[in-house]
Amino acid sequence: MKIKQDTIVRPLPSEELIKNHEKFWRLLLPESFLEFIKENNGVEVEEAIFECNNRGYAMERFLCILDDIENHPKGIYDIDVVFSQIGERLTDNEDLVGAEVLPIASLFAGDFVCLDFRTNKNNPTICIWSHEESGEFEPVTYNLADNFTGLLKMFSIDTK
Repeated sequence: MKIKQDTIVRPLPSEELIKNHEKFWRLLLPESFLEFIKENNGVEVEEAIFECNNRGYAMERFLCILDDIENHPKGIYDIDVVFSQIGERLTDNEDLVGAEVLPIASLFAGDFVCLDFRTNKNNPTICIWSHEESGEFEPVTYNLADNFTGLLKMFSIDTK
């Protein structure tokens, strides 16, 4: 996978903005993801075709964290915007406050790569959330990597 450097969504998220989002989601983002998004906020990717669960996928872009989503041309790619659109399809817990499965990248045709905090709040796995198979409070996910670093290694992305 290649990162298209000229597609990084600016402004890059500040530490304060990230902390505010983490409070809203009621989770702490893994350090490897934080390092990535602070430099590659919402970046588009190419040559990101892969298989998972006997299906082919194509990653389009990573999602971003923005302060002013309404006035930003890339606001539709903000993690909060996507989360608010599909949130009830990301959990089976109707009483959940915050997030358990957080979208971080869009895939061709409406699926998302997500951080999955359901089994470990401190070290989320990476999954694919299937929009066609998921219903309200009935998410369908497929494990993709053990952690965000594993996802980057899977695509040979060096964050340094």
